[in-house]
Amino acid sequence: MSAFPGSPRLMKGAIIGVDKFNPLASVVVFQYNPDTLTRRVQANTGQPESPTAPRVEPMRFNGPPRETISLTMEIDLADQLERGDAMASLLGLYPTLSSLEMLLYPKAADMILNYALSQAGVLSVVPHDAPLTLFVWGLKRVVPVRITSLSITEQAFDPDLNPIQAKVELSMSVLTYQDLGLVSAGGALFMAHQVAKEVMATIGGVGAITGGVSVGASFSIG
Repeated sequence: MSAFPGSPRLMKGAIIGVDKFNPLASVVVFQYNPDTLTRRVQANTGQPESPTAPRVEPMRFNGPPRETISLTMEIDLADQLERGDAMASLLGLYPTLSSLEMLLYPKAADMILNYALSQAGVLSVVPHDAPLTLFVWGLKRVVPVRITSLSITEQAFDPDLNPIQAKVELSMSVLTYQDLGLVSAGGALFMAHQVAKEVMATIGGVGAITGGVSVGASFSIG
């Protein structure tokens, strides 16, 4: 009889920038999974913002809801420095922080090319395409996102002033097939995510009817 294998291996969350020209430049696997994750889901009904404006077709959706995700990452190099990791000793957290920040930067090569074209009198310049960025939170949640803000607090430094401990507050907007196009890689990925939600919702409905997990709510009138 084999021994009990112990606790299952923890799956790490990640943020991955899919860049065919530099596939490793923006791959961030969470050192520690955040304890909390805040999601805000807003209906995409297209209703007028003014409360006095006439309401037209209030039950019609214009597309999938707008969703934002925010979380706080904590990263440190205590274990790596204790083991004498050469890369950690030389660079600190710069590689990890740079991988996150590069999701917000246009590529340097694009900027140099555009400058050269402008100096040559070319009016049409190369647009700055951002990499397809994926938020991976387990197998059931892999969605394309746009990083909207990073707030980085560097909390400790080594003798060379390399950051060795940091907290990163991260905000993201989920991109849908309405943003990316249904036949694009990101759009197809979001559609798969939505279909999985529909399946989960059906499972939840069956469970509620058969006495499984229920969601409690209280209502008052008057």
